[in-house]
Amino acid sequence: MRTKLNFLFLSVTVLAIFGCEQKEKEAPTKQRPNIVFIMSDDHAYQAISAYDDRLINTPNIDRIANEGMRFTNACVTNSICAPSRATILTGKHTHINGKIDNHTPFDTTQVTFPQLFKKAGYQTAMFGKLHFGNSPKGVDEFMILPGQGHYINPDFITKNGDTTITGYVTDIITDLSIKWLDKQRDPDKPFMLAYLHKAPHRPWWPRPDKFREFSKKTFPLPETLFDNYENRGTAAKTAEMNLLTHMQYGHDSKIWPETIEAMGGVEPKVEQLQASVYNEFNRGTEEQKSAYKVILDSINQDFKTRWPSMTDKEKMIWKYQRYMQDYLGSISSVDDNVGRFLDYLDESGLAENTIVVYTSDQGFYLGEHGWFDKRFIYDESFKTPLLIRWPNEIKAGTTNEEMVQNLDFAQTFLEAAQIEAPDDMQGESLMPLLKGQDDQWDREAVYYHYYEYPSVHMVKRHYGIVTKEYKLVHFYYDVDEWELYDRKKDPNEMNNVYNDPEYASVVERLHTELDELRKKYKDSSALDQRYIDIYKNRAK
Repeated sequence: MRTKLNFLFLSVTVLAIFGCEQKEKEAPTKQRPNIVFIMSDDHAYQAISAYDDRLINTPNIDRIANEGMRFTNACVTNSICAPSRATILTGKHTHINGKIDNHTPFDTTQVTFPQLFKKAGYQTAMFGKLHFGNSPKGVDEFMILPGQGHYINPDFITKNGDTTITGYVTDIITDLSIKWLDKQRDPDKPFMLAYLHKAPHRPWWPRPDKFREFSKKTFPLPETLFDNYENRGTAAKTAEMNLLTHMQYGHDSKIWPETIEAMGGVEPKVEQLQASVYNEFNRGTEEQKSAYKVILDSINQDFKTRWPSMTDKEKMIWKYQRYMQDYLGSISSVDDNVGRFLDYLDESGLAENTIVVYTSDQGFYLGEHGWFDKRFIYDESFKTPLLIRWPNEIKAGTTNEEMVQNLDFAQTFLEAAQIEAPDDMQGESLMPLLKGQDDQWDREAVYYHYYEYPSVHMVKRHYGIVTKEYKLVHFYYDVDEWELYDRKKDPNEMNNVYNDPEYASVVERLHTELDELRKKYKDSSALDQRYIDIYKNRAK
């Protein structure tokens, strides 16, 4: 009897274990999420109402923050378009991936995260502005703008050759992205979609209805609009991106050349680009040009009437308002289209298992320090918007203050998709932060390096270390100057305290930490000189 009971017990145990093993084998693996990477070009965080609502309301972009996570210390490794994009694609600093500036060719032997997604069974697509190359690697389907692209009736590079599409670029890029999701992708595969806006890149052409609406608006002036750089070094004093003295009358402010000619010239004189208001305007159909011309003529009449009697201060304000009208009008269309895209995700049922990221390739000056453009390590240029929504994974409406970079995007996407990241990627996955596990994040400082000098806007070469509290910067090449900013006490970065005795210990510590970061990321004085030599040889 005992033997029969033992046999029965053993049989039940074996069956139970076997059954458990079968269930483990049959249990489905967690479904891999889709990735939608939305990036605009030169979209300042100050122009997203989730960050600051003084300039514009962006309710649709804000939806991503409200339903996900908003990062307040997201930043870039090199604040200029093509290098930033190369860093995002490769997960490596620009001195490693080779794309140090907008002119140096991208090293096509570099592995990009779309390649890894495609290899892992994802379907991949890219629509909009890439900025370099004409055949993105690892992308099943693409339609990309050549170079900077156009706002009006833009051209696109495709697998089957170039094509031109009639309409406004922001609407078109959204149409292409939604069409691919709705009609062209394989619904049985997870997807990675790069949905990349040209707007609000210079020269800022809003759609005609937005142009009409925003040309009548007046915007608050930035606190530092009339900065004289007295407590900064040579770099800030010599940069060529001042609204009054460097912003183009035609290319930027939309003044007809005939207007300036009829006025007998205007002061201050600004070196004019060959590109004028006509370069974009003449791309329009007669109907499109007619819609724009009414507004352009009104702007020109106001300029012709008021400009000659204005003081320099009044001229600066006039140029600032014109800049904001066009820049923010372009962003308003981006926000509308992001809303249209998010609505499609919701209505199609895709939203539930899709990570949506909204960011920019860097920050941008909106009149702060009297500037437009980017390039500097100073906050308006260095910081970038970053909003991430992931239903059931990211707690809605959360804010994160950790130091994160565009360097981290590739590894984050790969980990979310359960794809192993290459060992030579230099970022850190944001997954602990997305899941609210901030105690597992140990980065205290980030590294920055800008190279494109001498060049347009004349921002000197520099590298630096940034923590939540401080920013230490070294400007080099034709100068040798150091700057230190107390980010808590001086958020506008108006006072360089590098030589202040009270900060001596901070300077000493940050120098050590900067040296360590340069070693960690494999940057060096030898590499600095190598890229200087490459630049000089190219200029010959």
